Amino acid sequence: MTEDIRAAVAAERRDQAELLSGLTEDQWNAPSLCEGWTVKHVVAHTTLPFRSSGTRVVLEILKSAGRFNHASDRMARKDAQLPTADLLGALKNNIDHPWTPPGGGPAGALSHDVIHGLDITTALGIDRKVPHERLKIVLDGMKPGNVKYFGADLDGKRLEATDLDWTFGGGEPVRALAQDLLLLVCGRTLPPGRLS
Repeated sequence: MTEDIRAAVAAERRDQAELLSGLTEDQWNAPSLCEGWTVKHVVAHTTLPFRSSGTRVVLEILKSAGRFNHASDRMARKDAQLPTADLLGALKNNIDHPWTPPGGGPAGALSHDVIHGLDITTALGIDRKVPHERLKIVLDGMKPGNVKYFGADLDGKRLEATDLDWTFGGGEPVRALAQDLLLLVCGRTLPPGRLS
C-alpha cells in the first residue's frame, strides 16, 4: 500500500510540473485559494522540503515561537522571490523525493500536494480533475481534526461527493465534486457555482 501511495505522490508531482510549465508569468503571480498567497507562494511552499534543510525549518519555527503556520508563511514569502524557473526546477527534480510531513506519512505527502495543486488550478479556473484513485486516498484521510485545524465551518452540513462514493459529516446535504468538497474541508473559499 505504501508503495502505491508513493507512486501516486510521484504521479501527482509529475502532473503538476507539466501544468505549471505551461503557466504565464501573470498566472504565477495571480492569487491562489491560499489566503494572501499567489501561485508562486504556493509552489515555494510545496517545494520547500526539496530546497531547504530541516535545520532552517526548525530555526524558522523557533523564530515564530512554535507557530508552524506563521513560519511557513514567512518562508513562502521569502522563497517566492526565487526565479520561477528555480521553483519549477525544484519540483521537476524531486518527483520521487521521499519527504513526508511530520506524522503524515506518504498519504500526508499526497494530501499536501493534491490540496495545494487544487489551490492553484481552482483559483486560476483551470479545469484539472485529480484522478479519483489519488483523491480517494486524500479524502479517506480527512477527519474532524482536519476541519478544526483548517477552521472550516461545516457544522450541520453533510458533504456528499457527486463523482465518488464519499460523504463527510451530518446534517444538510452539500453536494459537489469530491475535489471541491476536499477544499471545503480545508477551509478554502470556492468560486461561485461549485456547490449544490
